[in-house]
Amino acid sequence: MTAFIVRRANSGKRDIGLIAPLFDSYRQFYDEPADAELAAAFIGDRLKAKESVIFLAEEGGEGNGEALGFVQLYPSFSSVAACRIWVLNDLFVAPEARGRGVGRALMGAAREHAIQTGAKRLTLETTSENRTAWSLYEDLGYVRQKDSVRVYTLELG
Repeated sequence: MTAFIVRRANSGKRDIGLIAPLFDSYRQFYDEPADAELAAAFIGDRLKAKESVIFLAEEGGEGNGEALGFVQLYPSFSSVAACRIWVLNDLFVAPEARGRGVGRALMGAAREHAIQTGAKRLTLETTSENRTAWSLYEDLGYVRQKDSVRVYTLELG
């Protein structure tokens, strides 16, 4: 088994090209239609505008490797706690790379980034069907917030 690295992605064409197919697969996992062009545009826009931070797991080393997975974080704040937080919005590991510790390594990079930027919390949401992710999150120390918050959404178009 070849070793992999986890590194922060940049807004260059190569990194966008590595992440976009994984992001497209991630969206398909949540029943969205395949759309490689939309995936590349969305990831590129987030990175170029510095609206998110993405860590990429890459096999074979930086610059010549194959993408194994990614985690995407969005900056936010808690008004009640009066502090910076990060929202871990996306975690995806390619099916062929699962079981190798890639997800755990990506989650570790996300945690370290949150600490280094002075955040007091790293928060995430997952679907009720994604039981595999639940066990990873709980194993890493995440605590499910039982009935403390209700999430509402307003679709705008």
